[in-house]
Amino acid sequence: MRSTIDVPLTVDRESGVPLAVQVAAQLREAMRTGGLRAGERLPSTRGLATLLGVSRTVVTDAYQQLYAEGWLDGRHGSGTYVADEALPYEKAEGRAVHANRGGHREEAPPGVVDLRPGRPWVLGYDTAAWRRAWRSAGELPLNAFPDPYGHPELRELLAEHLRRARAVPVGAGNVMVTRGTGNGLDLIAATLLGPGTRAGVEEPGWRAARRIFASRGAEVVPCPVDEQGVIVEALPDDLRVLYTTPAHQFPVGGRLPIPRREKLLAWARRTGAIVVEDDYDAEFRYDVAPLPALYGLDPGRVVLLGTLSKSLGPDVGLGWLVAPAGLLDAVAERRVRLADRTSGPVQRAVATLLERGDLDRHLRRMRLEYARRRAAIVEALGPYVRGDTAGLHVMVALPAAVVPGLVRRAGERGVLLDTTEPHHHGPPRVHGLVLGYGSASRADVRRGCAVIRELIPPEGA
Repeated sequence: MRSTIDVPLTVDRESGVPLAVQVAAQLREAMRTGGLRAGERLPSTRGLATLLGVSRTVVTDAYQQLYAEGWLDGRHGSGTYVADEALPYEKAEGRAVHANRGGHREEAPPGVVDLRPGRPWVLGYDTAAWRRAWRSAGELPLNAFPDPYGHPELRELLAEHLRRARAVPVGAGNVMVTRGTGNGLDLIAATLLGPGTRAGVEEPGWRAARRIFASRGAEVVPCPVDEQGVIVEALPDDLRVLYTTPAHQFPVGGRLPIPRREKLLAWARRTGAIVVEDDYDAEFRYDVAPLPALYGLDPGRVVLLGTLSKSLGPDVGLGWLVAPAGLLDAVAERRVRLADRTSGPVQRAVATLLERGDLDRHLRRMRLEYARRRAAIVEALGPYVRGDTAGLHVMVALPAAVVPGLVRRAGERGVLLDTTEPHHHGPPRVHGLVLGYGSASRADVRRGCAVIRELIPPEGA
């Protein structure tokens, strides 16, 4: 067993920054710069609390935040470790690279084509609208007692946005403003899960969901998917929570059809499970209008998570959680105990974008731009492409034996790629590439796809 590493940390009680935030920031910086490396074991919460002279809750809250962000990995009965997949520096041909949906990673070097998923085109926003939004935010006084549900005005605007864009019949009383999907999922996990509970995550699926559930003490259960999404018949009956991406399954790309959605909701009603619906990129569809959200089909059994990370950019740090009123109250109560909040100025700025119609105009522009990039991928790699009807990524299905060599050779030619393999909880059962086209220009998308097409051997067809 690897020994526990000494972590040189300090806390400043005179600072206005909460102690847990200070501890998390120092650990995060140590992992980001290589002071803490993948697989190294951190001190126990009790041991580190004693070392720092703080309460154990301070260290527990810091660890939980880093679990939610994907930096840490908990191993039952063994301790807390730096996650093997969470660090931003994985050496590949001398370049620092990392890929995961919504996780931290370094910018690609100049001249390199980055086709990894997880980022939108952050250069496409309206700078004048952005400046107006922040001027509006600056006119409001700071709130000494932030509302755990979020600003009432923004909740109303988000409810209207969801009714208009996703046909979700929801009122402001069912909406909570969060810092994004990971934050919303962690709040649900903190409220509903704990030791002795079981939580399902799609297999393959979003790695951060597995880490978040595990960090809250739940047993994580892989739930297989096919080309359409989660397989309802394979779901066990003892899940407390099921995390799913029905609008555009990550990473396979399937869209859960209406009959299977109805079966899924019937399963939830029969078993008492809560279905957490991650609507992470549903604004971007290229064939037909989005299918109805699960939440709209059964608001009593579904929690809907959304984010602006894919439509505006991860740096905005705002999302929403839609849930039945009773559950939302329980989440708000838990949120207060966790001292978790969403930035007030950010909420005011986003409210301005919604009020003025700037967000809708931005979505229309980006939907057209992403459709062009998606078309370039389909044109170049058509026979291999799966899940191209929505979102900012597609899957390129390839034989397992082809993938590692193709990724290595593409990297040598300046094209960074992600694969389906790391998105599995167990042995990989789906093989290929996960191509993201959010952060690459159309010219780079074409260049990268041309390299991939050249590297696919004839027997890989």
